[in-house]
Amino acid sequence: MQSNIIENRNWKSYVDVFVTGPAKTRTDIAFSIFSMSKRKDVSEGTLPVKRIKTEDIKDCDAEEAKTTKGKTVTTNGQSGESLPPNSFLSEGDVGIIESISLKNFMCHACLGPFKFGPNVNFVVGNNGSGKSAVLTALIVGLGGKATATNRGYSIKGFVKDGQNSADISITLRNRGPDAFKPDKYGEAVIVEQRISGDGIRQYRLKNQSGHIISTKKEELNTILDQFNIQVDNPVSILTQEMSKHFLQSKSEADKYKFFMKATQLEQMRDDYSYIMQTKALTNEKIEKQDENLSELKDQVKQKEDRYKSLSSLNELQDKLEQLRNQMAWALVIEVEKHLQPIKDRIKAEESRSVKYDQKVEEWQMKVNEAEERFKTIQNQLQKITEEAQILRPQCTTLKDDVQRKNKACKETEATFHRYRTQLKQLEKDHDQLQRRIEQLRNSITQSSEAELKERQERISCLQKQLKTLEDQEATNSQQLAQFQHAISKSRDEQEKLGEEEKDVKQSAESRKERLKELKASRTNQLKRFGENMPALLDAITEAHKQGRFRHEPVGPLGACFKLKYPELALAVESCLKGLLLSFCCDNYRDEQVLQSLMSRYFGSGRRPQINVCEFANQVYNVKGRAVHHPDFPTVLDALEISNPVVANCLIDMRGVERILLINSNSRAREIMQQQRPPANCREAFTAAGDQVFPNRYYSSETDRARYLGGDVESEISQLEMEVSNKMAKLSHFQQRLHSIIEEIRINETQMKMKQMQKRKIQESMTKIKLEISDLENVDEPQSVDISTLEEEVQDIWHRIVSGRNKLEEARKDMDEHRKIVNEAEQRYKEVKEKINLIAEGADPIKDELSKIDTEVGKCKHHKRHYDEKRKEHLEGIDKLKENLESKEKVLEENTAKAKQIYAERLEVVRTPKSIDVEINRLRERISTEQERHGNKEEITRQYFDVLETYKNVKSQIKNLKKFMQLLDKIMEERHKAYKIFRRYISLRCKYYFDSMLSQRGYHGKMSFDHKNATLSIAVQPGEGDKAALSDMRSLSGGERSFSTVCFILSLWDTMESPFRCLDEFDVYMDMVNRRISMDMMLKVASSQRYRQFIFLTPQNMSSLPSSRLIRILRMHDPERGQTTLPFRSRDHAEDSDD
Repeated sequence: MQSNIIENRNWKSYVDVFVTGPAKTRTDIAFSIFSMSKRKDVSEGTLPVKRIKTEDIKDCDAEEAKTTKGKTVTTNGQSGESLPPNSFLSEGDVGIIESISLKNFMCHACLGPFKFGPNVNFVVGNNGSGKSAVLTALIVGLGGKATATNRGYSIKGFVKDGQNSADISITLRNRGPDAFKPDKYGEAVIVEQRISGDGIRQYRLKNQSGHIISTKKEELNTILDQFNIQVDNPVSILTQEMSKHFLQSKSEADKYKFFMKATQLEQMRDDYSYIMQTKALTNEKIEKQDENLSELKDQVKQKEDRYKSLSSLNELQDKLEQLRNQMAWALVIEVEKHLQPIKDRIKAEESRSVKYDQKVEEWQMKVNEAEERFKTIQNQLQKITEEAQILRPQCTTLKDDVQRKNKACKETEATFHRYRTQLKQLEKDHDQLQRRIEQLRNSITQSSEAELKERQERISCLQKQLKTLEDQEATNSQQLAQFQHAISKSRDEQEKLGEEEKDVKQSAESRKERLKELKASRTNQLKRFGENMPALLDAITEAHKQGRFRHEPVGPLGACFKLKYPELALAVESCLKGLLLSFCCDNYRDEQVLQSLMSRYFGSGRRPQINVCEFANQVYNVKGRAVHHPDFPTVLDALEISNPVVANCLIDMRGVERILLINSNSRAREIMQQQRPPANCREAFTAAGDQVFPNRYYSSETDRARYLGGDVESEISQLEMEVSNKMAKLSHFQQRLHSIIEEIRINETQMKMKQMQKRKIQESMTKIKLEISDLENVDEPQSVDISTLEEEVQDIWHRIVSGRNKLEEARKDMDEHRKIVNEAEQRYKEVKEKINLIAEGADPIKDELSKIDTEVGKCKHHKRHYDEKRKEHLEGIDKLKENLESKEKVLEENTAKAKQIYAERLEVVRTPKSIDVEINRLRERISTEQERHGNKEEITRQYFDVLETYKNVKSQIKNLKKFMQLLDKIMEERHKAYKIFRRYISLRCKYYFDSMLSQRGYHGKMSFDHKNATLSIAVQPGEGDKAALSDMRSLSGGERSFSTVCFILSLWDTMESPFRCLDEFDVYMDMVNRRISMDMMLKVASSQRYRQFIFLTPQNMSSLPSSRLIRILRMHDPERGQTTLPFRSRDHAEDSDD
């Protein structure tokens, strides 16, 4: 059964609502106080949802009292006579345990899932197999405390040793009309609980499909209430320890306490005691309110006397009202007097507007003229640049042509020198033969035959040597040509590497210089703009302190703003260029002073630019002439400038409001050239620094920002890496040059050696030829020898003539190639000279363009100056008009207010100030009178407020007293009903107990002493009345266990729960008592198929009859090495839920 009460902390709120609420609400509260049930373990703040009317309670009490007088005692429809026709055949719909599974719980790594039947379930197994763990998990998994299991005092003790958490999963049936939220949970509610090693509980309530519906314990408590599951009821779930304790207990008080707790009569008694305590406290508060009510009645009397004695102040109030009327119209007249001077001033200022219009038109004409000149000169510069661009490819082609023809010319010169050398050698041979012929003609000596033979052998040997030398000469000539080609190729490579080395060296030096500046800028950012820039700025500050400047110059401009988009730093720097290093001066006198300061720190050719423009406190309004693009900013938009002078200077000198910054080159070409450029857009710059005009495109010469780089450390690191790479490349070039020079030296040495070898071979050949010639001349008669030599001389002569012809042709070919080379070089020089002339001609045009650009800026500056002046003048007129309009509006409002106060216009001569003084004086007089008599409205209000409060409090106390009387009556009736119900439960328990004992032929008696809270049980194990009734302490273990089972079965009949659990109920029974007890419990289970019974026993249940209502779950034998649970001492508190 279930008892209903309200929570302690809600009692005061019920009393407050009852006191202040309407009559219907008070009646509802009176009826609901005693009809709301509360579970002991429901969390605070959970409001009960069931209500029972007092009429129902009365009927129920009467019925209970009436039923106890009959022969059959029933409660909650549990006896056989009162069950519905199909109660023995249908299964339970809600609260039935369908399955349980455990993981890392107690000393078991994994148990289950255990599928339970809807009626009788036996869990059998040896000791330590996990039977009691299943029962413990059922209590803990449904929210029970560790102490309720009698197996520990802390939840964390149930986590298996060595694991971080334990998991429990319980599936409850959820069918029929009493199902809990069937639309969400379906036909089953899965309750999952995880217990951490720290004792934290985590709940997960899932539906039939396994989807999480809730994680709150309050939801679980509601489900348990709905299913009437009583986890902490020892009879609903009787653990092994509780069973042993009950069997071994000899105290009658313990038995009575067990009975009270099992039937929940103890909870009802505690609830009634709590209500009576709260009622006593409420009565004390009512007594205090009675005392306060008498004091409040005295206050009402005082306020009423003062209200009746209050006198009138009408005369003073009427006079005050007249003065207020005069004050209203005096304010109107005062405003009217101030309107005419404002109108006159507006008229005078409007007549002066013509002067500003003329000035603006004058400077606009000058701006147009200057821009026209700028455009003309820019077109000239564009034409010159295009001419130079056209000539550059031609110059490159001519240069390549000169190099090619020069190479061909060198080849012809080499051929000419080779022919000349051969010719000289032939002429030398010819002279030697001529001399030999002369010698032979003068010789008269004849050789003998023996000498002839010897000479012939010698000639043959010399001819072989000559052949060998000729082969050596051919090989040597070929090797010599190879060495010459290698030297020529190496010299070309040396020249090319020398140029590359020079470029890399210059690049490395420039990066070293930049790296030095960046490292210096770590301590001073200004050193980015030059090593001497901090010193110059210090000098400017000092000069300004000395009064040498009218306005302190501003600069360098690159240090006076920040970039909103760091990725566009190169684009901004490419746009502003030298302006980043420039300074701004307010006047030309300050410019001269700044020039003198710059001369100390900068050379004449490297001084920063100085811009002279009048300093202003506001940035020019450029909305009308600025570029507006949805995707890309202008240079002005990309800069964060705090000083208006800097912004105005950049607008004047560079027109930054008309220059777009575009990320990609392709997008820039598309916007500026393939489409019509945006309105007011002159040019654009890409993120790579390229400059884009509508009709031309200039690539950037640099690849990184020098002055506007954001991350100095990363740029230093990048530059150090580049310098390192350049130095490595330079070292590689130098090594390669050294290697090439060494190769040239080695090849030249080898070539010289080959030339010397060639000369030696030729000399050897000449000597051999002469020796052969001498031997042949000696061999033959003089006439034959001379004729042979003459033939050879003739042959050499022909070769000399042929050589001379070849030499002449080679000379002509060489002269022709030299002429061609000279012509090509002349054409190349002419084109190059034209490019130089064009470049020289462009320099004055650029200077003139820069001057005109400066002039355009100055003209625009003056025009803007007068625009601003005219704007300020017109704004002044507008302010006067707004002031006039405001005054007229105030006049209208004052007039309307005055008419509301007093409809007819009053011609008041007095000023508002004098009227106000009189009003204040009159108010003081009224205040004095009110202090003496009191404020009429305040006194009236106080009187009626106190009266209303008194009536309300009186009514509330009256209603509260009625409520307490009703509460007394209800509590008296409920207490009577409680006693009747207790008697009814006791009688039913006695009846059922005796009925159970009789099944074995026992007789027993249960004696309840509700006054002394004791319960004595006497059992006669013999037959008939032969033996006297004896106390259970005198029974044997089996008889006592059987008697205990009968007692538990009788308690089961007095309670309502969807399932009952018993652990080792037959521990002390013999076979006879165990069989009889088992038959009794099976009989009870068979008659109550809508309930579930779970019995845990170490016995083998093989003797049970086969039935579809009985399910036996056998546990596996325990593992070896299983240890005890690490429970903590009793003083440790129960762990909290998550």
